[in-house]
Amino acid sequence: MKVFVTREIPDIGFELFKKAKINFEWHKKDSPVSRRQLLINVKECDGLICLLTERIDREVIDTMKNCRIISNFAVGYNNIDVDYAKSKNIIVTNTPDVLTESTADLTMALVLACARRISEGEKYLKDGKYKSWKPKLLLGMELRNKMFGILGAGRIGTAVALRAKAFGTKIIYRSLNKNLSLEEQTGAKKVDLNFLLRHSDILSVHLPLNEHTYHLLNKQKLQLLKKNSIIINTARGEIIEEQYLIELLKTGKVRAAGLDVFENEPYVNPALLKLQNVVVLPHLGSATVEARNGMAELAAKNVIRVLQGKRPLTPV
Repeated sequence: MKVFVTREIPDIGFELFKKAKINFEWHKKDSPVSRRQLLINVKECDGLICLLTERIDREVIDTMKNCRIISNFAVGYNNIDVDYAKSKNIIVTNTPDVLTESTADLTMALVLACARRISEGEKYLKDGKYKSWKPKLLLGMELRNKMFGILGAGRIGTAVALRAKAFGTKIIYRSLNKNLSLEEQTGAKKVDLNFLLRHSDILSVHLPLNEHTYHLLNKQKLQLLKKNSIIINTARGEIIEEQYLIELLKTGKVRAAGLDVFENEPYVNPALLKLQNVVVLPHLGSATVEARNGMAELAAKNVIRVLQGKRPLTPV
């Protein structure tokens, strides 16, 4: 049996393959595997571990003559044609749960950075502009008593809401299903999307990307945002119509934005880099040792279990 991994992952994943006596190869360059190389390497593989940077479409799936499992090194799986894979009897898995806490932590870091103008303050200091304390220097806002909106109250959205509640915020959320646990723990209220946008002082996005959520926050919806609100996105960039968000940030309709993901990632609109009221990060949501080790372990275990004739741990 042979497994191809599209990028080097933490050692724990490779050690599991060695222990299971499964041959594996990986793309050794510190950059996404080229389309040509991907098609060559998957041709004879029995299992594949891929990243969001790889588009696993019909062409790739048809090239894999022996593949039994596509294990995505991520929670989201919009990079994979899941239905077509299933039609070819290929199991698709992802890595939920193990990155919930790290992503929720980073979300709150972005919230605080925006609310307290952390990036602006650091730049101000490093540029040599700080000469004395001033009563009105870089005033931000407190989180206490603010309305904190959660768009997508799944695992990560719930973890963020619990953190936000500890800062004294009031939680509202929009989700397909009622989250009774969240409501019991935080007093959160389920609302419709328009209400969420109009009343949130901080709006945090935690939706998967699919045909229903692509540009869900388009120009029409973004116009509903509460004046001086903060918008945070650690989910998928394509959920937001980025160009119009930029206009709102430029005009001051929106106070600030904290973005870990972008509409055309890894390309980042230069306008976002010029705006002082935007905090940008290079997709660091799961970038902790604990989370990435957990992702590698789960991705590898899913592959091993399927190749051994067992059910995967986290099928999509």
